[in-house]
Amino acid sequence: MTQQGVRWTADQVLALAPDAASRKAGSKLGAAGPWSEAGSSDEGTVWGLCKGSGSKPYQTVVDIADAAGPAYKCSCPSRKFPCKHALGLLLLWAADEAAVPPGRAPEWAAQWAAGRRERAEAKKAGAGSAPSGSVDPEAARRRAERRAERVSAGAVELEQRLVDLLRGGLATAEQSGYGLWEETAARMVDAQAQGLAGRVRELGAIPSTGPGWPVRLLEECALLHLLGRGWQRRERLPAGLAATVRSRMGLPSSADGPPLRDHWLVLAQYDTTDPRLTTRRIWLHGAASHRTVLLLSYGAAGRAPELALPVGLSLEAEVSAYPGTGQPRVALGEQFAAPAPAAIRPPGMTTAQAAARYGGALREDPWLESVPVTLDRVVPTPDGDSWQLADADGDAALPLTPAARSRPGLWRLVALSGGAPVRVFGECGHQGFAPLTAWPEGPGDAVALC
Repeated sequence: MTQQGVRWTADQVLALAPDAASRKAGSKLGAAGPWSEAGSSDEGTVWGLCKGSGSKPYQTVVDIADAAGPAYKCSCPSRKFPCKHALGLLLLWAADEAAVPPGRAPEWAAQWAAGRRERAEAKKAGAGSAPSGSVDPEAARRRAERRAERVSAGAVELEQRLVDLLRGGLATAEQSGYGLWEETAARMVDAQAQGLAGRVRELGAIPSTGPGWPVRLLEECALLHLLGRGWQRRERLPAGLAATVRSRMGLPSSADGPPLRDHWLVLAQYDTTDPRLTTRRIWLHGAASHRTVLLLSYGAAGRAPELALPVGLSLEAEVSAYPGTGQPRVALGEQFAAPAPAAIRPPGMTTAQAAARYGGALREDPWLESVPVTLDRVVPTPDGDSWQLADADGDAALPLTPAARSRPGLWRLVALSGGAPVRVFGECGHQGFAPLTAWPEGPGDAVALC
């Protein structure tokens, strides 16, 4: 059991899987058959021996008391974290207390858990000590100035590329292919303007998105132009908007906001990938502050990020905000208890209020793709070839984004609703609403949709 005495659900366990293959393989090991000497402790350690293809069973141990998310160790050769054995053990623990009874950990599991806690204490103690070296403020200022000069040069070059595109006509973008945009993006990387590089790569993909692409391309070019001008005139912008521009350009920043302690409900977790990086987005909602904030965690391409917080868990922790007007991103600070299942739900709003919230956020950040919102009492309904979330008590609705319409989560949402109102958390933006998590109108667990 967790330190709160509540076991996780199967969905919360499977949310930890690094990929679909691991979920499938782990599910097969979620029965008692291949396991022996399994058990759990009040300290949050779960262990067991899993029969494999060799003569010796695999030693599998999981620390579920780690406030930053579960930690795993298995003697199998898999390089995935968690491996299928760790997933299977947690599924068995979640479903069958008799198969994973409370007890005393064997020496191999106890040593691993004790070592982890010792390292965590040492790290915590070291964090409070003064750094051995001092940073030269003048040298840091000169480095920042040199980077700003390179970014400014990149912004000027990109502006000229956009002018050339419009003078030649948008049709030339389709004829030139993706190579031209990739070359431009590489130039922005050289200028240390990673934010511009990412948006330029998105431009290159627009001509292949189907009918109406010239309009979408022109819209994105306008936003790029606005961002470049904002950077060039950043000294005249309000402090919050200037910080937003620096962030959108890709300049690094630190979470310097005051720590906010709360019980944070995990609303959603999903990964996005590109050839270089895996990005995990974790949305949290504060039970007392009523703030919805975003944690980002990164992993190398093809590898899952370390931070994992399944939907429906709650953790007591401090978070600190990053600079920028309306910036939802935070850094996770001190954690005071291990994540545990919670019955709380975020408050909801109507579809009209959600659209108004996104419109208001655009005034502070014109480049914002979406905002996190929770819709209350909405019903998923077909809309021609598409789907929408309609207010059960009104006549307004929000269309689902094209990406959301192609995900399996749509059918989980439809099945959960069954024609009745549900509460749905997701991201509301200019392309529509992307549902991420849903709750039934009555009692019931959160259902992850992504």
